[in-house]
Amino acid sequence: MTNLTIAIDEAIVRQARVRAIQEGTSVSAKVRDFLASYALGEQPQKHAAQAFIDAARGSQANASGTRWHREDAHQRPYPGRA
Repeated sequence: MTNLTIAIDEAIVRQARVRAIQEGTSVSAKVRDFLASYALGEQPQKHAAQAFIDAARGSQANASGTRWHREDAHQRPYPGRA
């Protein structure tokens, strides 16, 4: 492996260390993962969007098949109005 020296604001590094600890990883591992994805031309947003679509398709949240229409959003009581 190659060592890489970069200049980053100290406050950002502190916050990154705290978050990395919370996630059970290290700042070095996160930077390494990012650079690997970047170098390979991967598009994390595209992967995240596809994962969301896959999860939504597999969801049982609307198992009854209820269909909502735009007008339904406007036919609801508002707080403070009779």
